[in-house]
Amino acid sequence: MEDEKINIPGSQVQEDAMAKGVGEVTERIERKFFLYPDRIGFAYALLRHICRPGVPAMVYPEGQKVSSVYFDTADLEQYQRASAGDSKKNKVRIRWYGNAADYGAMTPVFIELKSKQGYVGSKQRRQLLVPAANLEVSRLGGGIVDRTTLINTLAGFGFSPEQPLRPVILITFRRHRFEDFLTRMKLSLDYDIRSTIVAADLGYGEREVGLSGGVVEVKGPAMELPVLLRRLNILDTDWGQFSKYANCMASHLERPGTLARSWIAGRMPPL
Repeated sequence: MEDEKINIPGSQVQEDAMAKGVGEVTERIERKFFLYPDRIGFAYALLRHICRPGVPAMVYPEGQKVSSVYFDTADLEQYQRASAGDSKKNKVRIRWYGNAADYGAMTPVFIELKSKQGYVGSKQRRQLLVPAANLEVSRLGGGIVDRTTLINTLAGFGFSPEQPLRPVILITFRRHRFEDFLTRMKLSLDYDIRSTIVAADLGYGEREVGLSGGVVEVKGPAMELPVLLRRLNILDTDWGQFSKYANCMASHLERPGTLARSWIAGRMPPL
């Protein structure tokens, strides 16, 4: 495994934190709007109308696939915190963009620590190259990178978990990125959310369990939405602290065959 920084989709978002020690962490306020499935197309059209593309297509292609393996303790401490709505929480994940096969023998990934206090969040990340074979679903339970690299990276971020972490779930989705014309707030539209448990002792062994609906994320320095973005209220939605990790884990822990496992908690379709 190499620790070389290269120019890939996503690499321009943030500098490699380990390459310069623990760098400055920028805090931002995050709001998330859940979308029912039949509103995703309308949301995309609306965002294209009131916003400009977030980044050039050569950096982040339209509808790019984003994949993340989330880590948690044996007793799923972070999942319990997220599902209980705790105001303070951390998430550890390894993320990559597009299809691993597109990069050849070595694939760029990011080790990420996402921290949140209420609606204020921050993210630190380190870029690595790993063998493409490490990203095969059957091998994700091995953690993608060796344990020493993971622990040292998190320590460089100033985070030392009290209990050992292990990979528990793969979550994939499609993303469109936008930017508010006036304030330059960042927005994303995420949809086609799917998940596969990679910890052998969890869930029911199912692959690619779908989560109905989509999410619009708004990230910026202020709580109040810019004037143009207030038009999001016509999407018949409201904002909250939606967590892909918590909802996907809940789906796999729910018994197969139940309607609730494909829907976000509290967001069942109207009868």
